[in-house]
Amino acid sequence: MLDSADQIGQERTTNDGPIIPRATDFAQWYQDIIAAAELVDQAPVRGCYILRPNGYFIWESIQRDLDARFKQHGVQNAYFPLLIPMSFIMKEAEHVEGFAPELAVVTHGGGEALEEPLVVRPTSETVIWSTFRKWIRSHRDLPLLLNQWCNVMRWEKRPRAFLRTAEFLWQEGHTAHATAEEARQYALENHVIYYDFLEECLGIGPIAGEKPPHERFPGAVATFTLEPMMQDGRALQTGTSHDLGDTFGRAFDVTYQGEDGQSHPVFATSWGMSTRTIGGVLMVHGDDRGAVFPPTVAPVQVAIVPVPGRDDASTRAVETTAADLKQTLTKAGLRVTVDSRPGLRPGAKFFHWERHGTPLRLEIGPRDVEAGQVMAARRDTGEKMAVPLSGIATAVQSTLDAIQMNLRLQAHARREART
Repeated sequence: MLDSADQIGQERTTNDGPIIPRATDFAQWYQDIIAAAELVDQAPVRGCYILRPNGYFIWESIQRDLDARFKQHGVQNAYFPLLIPMSFIMKEAEHVEGFAPELAVVTHGGGEALEEPLVVRPTSETVIWSTFRKWIRSHRDLPLLLNQWCNVMRWEKRPRAFLRTAEFLWQEGHTAHATAEEARQYALENHVIYYDFLEECLGIGPIAGEKPPHERFPGAVATFTLEPMMQDGRALQTGTSHDLGDTFGRAFDVTYQGEDGQSHPVFATSWGMSTRTIGGVLMVHGDDRGAVFPPTVAPVQVAIVPVPGRDDASTRAVETTAADLKQTLTKAGLRVTVDSRPGLRPGAKFFHWERHGTPLRLEIGPRDVEAGQVMAARRDTGEKMAVPLSGIATAVQSTLDAIQMNLRLQAHARREART
C-alpha cells in the first residue's frame, strides 16, 4: 500500500488564500490546511520546520496521553545524548546500512577536527545498548523498560511538513528482556498501547499489521505497524513496535547471569511514534474548509464569538455574557477563547475558527442574551443548535464527546469502504 507521505506537494506556511478541494489535489489540500491552521513555518535549514504554538500544542497533547499510558505499564523516562560516536553506529551492520543515507555527521567541534565523527541521533538503539551493558548484570535487572522524548535527525531528501522532515520530535521506547518470548510479547503489548491511543485519543482508525522482511526496522526480527487510512485511500505509518531479538545485545556484548549462574543473551524491543502522527490526524479528519481536530488534542476546544448589537448597551451585554461563559467553561476544564479581535466582522471570525479546526463554536448576540442561550456550531458536521446558558458546561462537554465519537466513526467508515 502506498504511503501518503510520498504524495504530498509544494508547501506554503501562511494562512491566507483559498484551500484547494481534496478531490482536486489532495497533496496541495494537505499543505493548504496546514497553512490555514497555522501549524508550522519554514526553517532556514531545508527539511526542518518550526512548530508554531498550534502545532506544538497538539504534540504536547499527544505526549501527555502516551506518557501516561507508558507509565501505567511500568515504563520510566530517561534521556540519552544527541551525539553518538560513529563507531557505535558501525557495530550493527544491518542497522548502519539501513540508516547510512540519512545520517547527519558532526566532524568538527571547537574549531578542530574531531578524532571520531559523531552522528546526530537518527534513533538511539546503539547509545542505549552501550549503556545497558553497564546496567544489566543479573536476571534481577530485567526487564528494563525505558522511554525518551527527544528530537532525531534523518536527512530527508523530499521533506513534507509532519510527514517527512529532517528533524522531528518523537518518543522512542527501549526495553531489555530475559527471553526472546518476553521481548516478542512486550513488542505486541506496546503495539496494543499504540492502537488504543490512536483509536481513543485521535480517532483515526488504524489498520494493524506486520511489516514484510524488506520493510522491517534495520536490525529487527519483526516490525509491527499501525497505519490509518487517509482520505486519498493511502495508508500512513504512524506507530511501529519492533522485536529486535538479541541483535543489539550481541552487538554490544550485553548478557545477564541467570538464576542458574550461567550467562544468557539479552533480548530487546524498541518502539516509536512521532510528530508524523499530526499529519495523519489532518489527512483523516480534515475537510475542504480546513483542519478538523478531535477535542482531545485541539488547541482551542471552544471558540466564543460575540456578535455586537446595534448600540453600546446591547454590545456590552453580549461581551459580559461572553466573558461569563468563558469563565464557566474554563472552570469545567475546557480550553476556551473569546474572539474579541477588533475590526473583524463575525463572519470572518467564524471562518477563522473553521480553518483552525476548532471543534465547537459558540455564537452569542443580543437576541441570544435576551433568550438566555447561545448558538452552537459543530465543526465536524456543520450542525447549528440553540443551547440554553443554564447547564451550558454539561451541554458543551456532551457535544465535544459526541464530536470525538463521530470523528472516530467517520474514520472507521472510510476505512471499511476502502478495505
